[in-house]
Amino acid sequence: MKRRHLIALFLVTASFLNSRLAGVAFAQEAFAGKQEETGDQPAVSSAQPEESRYDASALDSGTGIKGLHVALPGDQKDIWTSPFRLRFADAQWMVPFGAATAGLLATDSEVSKHISQDPVHIKHFRDVANGGVALMGGAAGGMYLWGAMSHDEHRRETGFLSVEASLDSIVVAEALKYATGRERPYQGDGKGRFLQGGNSFPSLHTIGAWSVAGILTHEYPGPLMKIFAYGLATAVSVSRVESRDHFPSDVLVSTGLGWMIAQHVYRKHHDPEVGGGEWRSIGEIVRGDGGPPSFRGSAYVPLDSWVYGALDRLAAMGYIRTQFANARPWSRLECKSLTEEAAAGVADRGDSEVAQQLVDALQLEFADQPENGAGDSRLKLDVDSVYTRVTVISGRPLTDAFHFGETITNDFGRPYQQGFNNVTGFSAQATSGRYVLYLRGEYQHAPGGPADTLAMRQAIAAADLNPVQPAIAQAPVDRFDVLEGYVGVNLSNWQLTVGKQTLWWGPEEGGPLLFSNNAEAIPMFRVTRAEPLRLPSFLRFLGLLKTEAFFGQLSGHQFPSGTILMHGEKITLKPTPNLELGFSRTTIFGGDGRPLTLGAFLNSYIGYVSSVNYSASANPGKRTGGFDLSYRVPFVRDWLSVYVDSLSTDDPNPIDAPRRAAVYTGMYLARVPGIPKLDFRFEGGYTDTSTSRSIGGKFIYWELFYHDVYTNDHGLMGSWIGREGQGFRSWARYSFSPRKTFQLEFRRQRVDHDFIPGGGSVTDVGARTDYWMRNTIGLSVGVQYERWLFPVIAPAATKNLVTTVQVMFAPSKFLQRRSRESAWQEGTP
Repeated sequence: MKRRHLIALFLVTASFLNSRLAGVAFAQEAFAGKQEETGDQPAVSSAQPEESRYDASALDSGTGIKGLHVALPGDQKDIWTSPFRLRFADAQWMVPFGAATAGLLATDSEVSKHISQDPVHIKHFRDVANGGVALMGGAAGGMYLWGAMSHDEHRRETGFLSVEASLDSIVVAEALKYATGRERPYQGDGKGRFLQGGNSFPSLHTIGAWSVAGILTHEYPGPLMKIFAYGLATAVSVSRVESRDHFPSDVLVSTGLGWMIAQHVYRKHHDPEVGGGEWRSIGEIVRGDGGPPSFRGSAYVPLDSWVYGALDRLAAMGYIRTQFANARPWSRLECKSLTEEAAAGVADRGDSEVAQQLVDALQLEFADQPENGAGDSRLKLDVDSVYTRVTVISGRPLTDAFHFGETITNDFGRPYQQGFNNVTGFSAQATSGRYVLYLRGEYQHAPGGPADTLAMRQAIAAADLNPVQPAIAQAPVDRFDVLEGYVGVNLSNWQLTVGKQTLWWGPEEGGPLLFSNNAEAIPMFRVTRAEPLRLPSFLRFLGLLKTEAFFGQLSGHQFPSGTILMHGEKITLKPTPNLELGFSRTTIFGGDGRPLTLGAFLNSYIGYVSSVNYSASANPGKRTGGFDLSYRVPFVRDWLSVYVDSLSTDDPNPIDAPRRAAVYTGMYLARVPGIPKLDFRFEGGYTDTSTSRSIGGKFIYWELFYHDVYTNDHGLMGSWIGREGQGFRSWARYSFSPRKTFQLEFRRQRVDHDFIPGGGSVTDVGARTDYWMRNTIGLSVGVQYERWLFPVIAPAATKNLVTTVQVMFAPSKFLQRRSRESAWQEGTP
C-alpha cells in the first residue's frame, strides 16, 4: 500500500476515534438523560442523575472490581460509537487537529533520525517515561486507598475513576496497535510504515498518563494539580519520543485520546456532590457554548492607542489596582474590565475631575464590549479606523538603530527617508463568540536613500565581525503592508492568536529593552492569559499572576541566513496592588549551520548552559533574560510611580549578575502638584555595561554566532538606546481633555566610541498636539527638531526637522454615535 494511502487511512482512523471529544456530550445525553440542547447552545449542567453514577453501596463495600466490571463495557461502547454523534460544527476543532497530525506524519521520520541514538540517552528517557507512568498509577491507587481508609468519597472517586480511565485507555490503545501495525522508529528503515506488524501507534505510556492526568486535574481543578499532573504527563510524552520508542504523531494522537477518554469517564460517572469541577468538551468550548464574557474572543488594542496612556494614568493615581503594565498589548475586554475598576474607584473617592474625564472617555471607547451572560456567537464586524499620515523630513535622518540611531522610534518598523513620506491605512476586526480576527493594513511610501559610505560600511563590519558589504543605495518604498493581522480563539480564559503581531514587554514609555514595536511585527503563535490568575494555597502571598508566550519567525537575517526562529515567555506577578514584578526570556535559534531539530527545539526551552557546549544539531541558540519592576509610591498622594527594566544577554536573569545587565529606569508623575492636568515622565538607561565583554558592542543585542541577533527585517526589536548606548528621555503632557492633549518631548542618546569610531550623539526636541472631535475624527500634528553627530557618517553635526500631520476617522464609533442619536430621537415625544 502506498504511503499516501496509509496516511489517509491513519487520518480517517484518528479523526474517527478522536471525534468522541464532541460525541461525549451526546453519549452523556443518551446514557444519563442529563443535557438539553437548543441549536448550537446546549445547556451545560454540572448535576448528574442518580442512574449515571456508580453504585454508592458498591463503593462503600469496597467492591470496586464489580464497579469496573459494570462500567468498562459501557465506556467502550460509548467510545467506539461516538463518531456517529458528530455535528458539522465539530469540524471547527477536528480540522486543526487533523492538520496538526498530518504535519507531524510528514515530518516524523526526519525528526526521529535527528534524535540521539546513544544508549545512555535512550535509557534515561525510558526511565523517565516508566517512572512517570508509575507515579501516575501510584497517585491513582493512593487516592483510592486514602479515600477508603479516611472515608473520603472525593478521594475514593478520584482513584476509582483514574483506574477506570486508564483501563479504558489500555483497551483502546491495544486495539489500535493491532489494527494499524505501525513500525517503531528503530524498526525497518525508520519511516514508521503502517500495516507492518509493529506496535508504535498509539503510545500506551502517553495515553495512560493523560487519562489519569485528566481525572486528577478535574477532580482537583487547582493550578498546582494541573502543573503536577499535566507536567508529568507531558514529560512522559516527550520521553517516549526522545527514547525513540514512538514518533511525534503517535504521541500527539495518544495525548488527545487519553484526555478525551478521561473526559468521557468523568462526565458520565462523576458525582458533583463530592467535589470537583465542571469538564466542558472541546466542542462546547470551541463553539462558545456558555461561559463568561472573559471567555470571548477579543481583539488587542494597538500599541499606539491613546488608551494605554489613559489607563496608565488612572493606575498611577490609584484607581486601578489589577493592571499589569509591563506586558502589552491588552485585549479590548481587558481594557473594559480595567475601565470598570477605575470607574468604581472614582465613584468611591470622587476627588479628581481629571480621573472622571478619563473614565468617561474610556467607557465611551469600550461601550461596544459585552457586559455579562453567555458567549454571543453572532458575527460582529467593525472598521476601527481609517487614517493617513504625512511625514516630511528636511535633512538627512538616522535609520539604523542597530548601529547608530533612529530619528523616528517605536513606529512598527515603517520605512522613512528624507523628503515626503506617507502611510495610509485602516484597521478592522471581526468577532464571533470565542473567535476574533484583526487586520491593520496600510500603503507605505518613502523616498530612496543614499548608500552607506565606505567609512560606515567598514565601521559596521568591524562592529559585527562581518565582511564589508557593497555600497547599495536604498530604493524608494511603495508597498501595501500588513502592519498587524491575526486570527484567534479564547479557550477557557486563554487567548490563542496566530499571525503578524507586536509585543511590548516592559513598563516604560520610550521602549522596553527586551521587546518593543520598534521593528516590524513578527509572524507568531501567541498564548496569553485573558485575565489575571490568583495563585492558591501557600502561593497566595505572590498575589495575581499573568503570563504569555509566543513562537515566531524572524526575517531579514544575513549573518547567519536561513530560517531563524524566536520564542519568548513572560511571567508577571503582582504581590500587592502597588508592586509589579516581571520575569521574561527570549530565545533565537536556527539558521544556516544549526539545523532545526527536535533536540534544538527542546533545548531552546530547557537548556541552561552556554550554547557553545551543545552540538550544532541540538544547539539552543541565543537566550536573553529580562526583569522589570514597577512600584506606585502610595505615600506620595497616589501620583508617583517608579520603575526599572533590565536585560541580561547570557545569564538566566539580570538579577543574577547586575554588572552585566543593561538597565533602564524611570519615574512617572500622574499629576504635577498644582497643575492637575499636567503629567510628567522621565526615563534613562544604558546598554553599555561595565563588563569587559561589552567592549566593541559585542554583548547586548549581539552574539558571536547570530550577528543580526535582535533584529527583524533589519529593525532593532529592543530599545531605542541601541548597542553600546546611553540616553534619557522625558515627556510633559497637558490634557485639555482625555483626547485633546499637548505634549513636549526631549531625547538624548550617546553611542560609545569603542563601538562606532568617534562615537556619536543624538538630540531631539519635539512637540505634538492631538485633537479628537466627538470621538470619531482626530487630528494629530507634530514637529521634531533633531541634531546628530556621527563622524563616520558625516564630519560635522547634521540637523533635520520632522513635521507630521495625521488625520484619523473611526467609522465604527461614528455609526455607534448615529445609532445612539437615532434611538434618542425615536424616544423623544
